[in-house]
Amino acid sequence: MASLLKSLVDPKKNWFARQHMKAVSQRLRHYGLRYDDLYDPYYDLDIKEALSRLPREIVDARNQRLKRAMDLSMKHEYLPEHLQAQQTPFRSYLQEMLALVKREREEREALGALPLYQRTIP
Repeated sequence: MASLLKSLVDPKKNWFARQHMKAVSQRLRHYGLRYDDLYDPYYDLDIKEALSRLPREIVDARNQRLKRAMDLSMKHEYLPEHLQAQQTPFRSYLQEMLALVKREREEREALGALPLYQRTIP
């Protein structure tokens, strides 16, 4: 069952997944965003922890992309075509650190240690 699900969402094997990925890529290019920019640190505490562990330059670049996207959205404009061509929407900068944080959290839970995050999300 898991292999069937993986093949359904794999853009290399499924035409609909490929079309969806193309559409998402185009929308992200319009605003100069990367897919990892869409993760919300207020929604998931693992993402907040992963962002805090990244180098300052990467976090600053992320914040700058988000500010630019909000500005363009408020103006009802898109990035110029020559800048859209330079964008790399599926180039990940957060996934490795996020996987590490999740593994550490799961290991702490397995050992019975207190959770690192005491705050609950509304």
